[in-house]
Amino acid sequence: MKKNLIALFALTLCLLLFACGEKKADEPDAPDVPDTPTVDPAPPEKTPEEWNEERLNARIAEMTLEEKVGQLFIVRPDALDLSLSQETINDAKADGVTTVTNDMRRALQQYPVGGICQFGKNIESPSQLARFNKELQDASATPLFIAVDEEGGLIARLANNDAFTLPRYASAAAVGASGDPEDARAMGQTIGAYLKEYGFTMDFAPDADVNTNPDNPIIGTRAFSSDAGTAAAMAAAMADGLRQNGILPTLKHFPGHGDTAEDSHTALAVTYKTQEELASCELLPFGADTGLHAVMVGHIAAPNVTGSDTPATLSPQLVAMIPNAEDTLIITDSLAMDAIADAYTPGEAAVLALQAGCDVLLMPNSLSEAYAAVLEAVQNGTITQERLDQSVNKILRYKEVFTHV
Repeated sequence: MKKNLIALFALTLCLLLFACGEKKADEPDAPDVPDTPTVDPAPPEKTPEEWNEERLNARIAEMTLEEKVGQLFIVRPDALDLSLSQETINDAKADGVTTVTNDMRRALQQYPVGGICQFGKNIESPSQLARFNKELQDASATPLFIAVDEEGGLIARLANNDAFTLPRYASAAAVGASGDPEDARAMGQTIGAYLKEYGFTMDFAPDADVNTNPDNPIIGTRAFSSDAGTAAAMAAAMADGLRQNGILPTLKHFPGHGDTAEDSHTALAVTYKTQEELASCELLPFGADTGLHAVMVGHIAAPNVTGSDTPATLSPQLVAMIPNAEDTLIITDSLAMDAIADAYTPGEAAVLALQAGCDVLLMPNSLSEAYAAVLEAVQNGTITQERLDQSVNKILRYKEVFTHV
């Protein structure tokens, strides 16, 4: 009897399990659920800065070596007239080039320079200047820096030309005497506005020197002040005013020409301050401006910093002292000045300045010699391709902002 009950229980259990597992006639088949595909996460979107950097790198990759080397030079427009002697090019009293000729267009193809600096002898009238600057831009495959020394005061190529009716300033020192940086900012805005009107993209101003040596023969009232803090605030404000009107400001003359007793146009200038002394005074204006600017390095030796009479233009140690040097456009002062031309050939000066860390070579004493020397230095490895590209990248990044490459 007990065995019968157990068998009956087992049979009942099997029937129940079968019934539970049997699909009803009207019950639909369960749909097949496909495996969820694995999707890689989308890469993060590139920032505008990354896109810009990629574009600039692609542009550099497309440039020939000759085009890259050309970008390093800013020259007088007269240097593009290959029939002129260097003496005539440098002579402020000689007749200047005032329009673009077909020969100059061909010279721009042979020497595709990165910029032009206009001087008084190249400026005749408002209409001529505007036309001349436009002709220069039109003749260049890559937009040019078109620069001028327009500090306000004694050095003002446009405002001091009687053919122009422009605001004139007594001097930077007169503006700085107020102690109010807004006065310097207003000066920068005014100068920047009229420079933009005539087709300029760059001003070799403000003068960021601290006029600490009363016997200085070249700076004097070009500096805003003999007080470092005042000079720094004023120079930064003027730079900002220029920038507001699309003009690239250039702080000069690093590491400070105001303490010297020489004029680097005619002789090597020397500061005898130590690095600590320079840092507490002359260098302050070069770190005060936080906007995009260039720095012009002067032909100034600092033997108590470097232990030599090497001018800052050619000194890696001094150039490295420029605040944020890696991202700042660094320009030599004119390489035709006697401080350089009396001691170095145009080719030597150009190569040494690049090796020191300068990006732009201003007005060499022979464009053809300097250009050939840099080209050869890159070809033989004296200057690496990476070093060349570093400067060209910086130049084009600045042009992206101020010349709309």
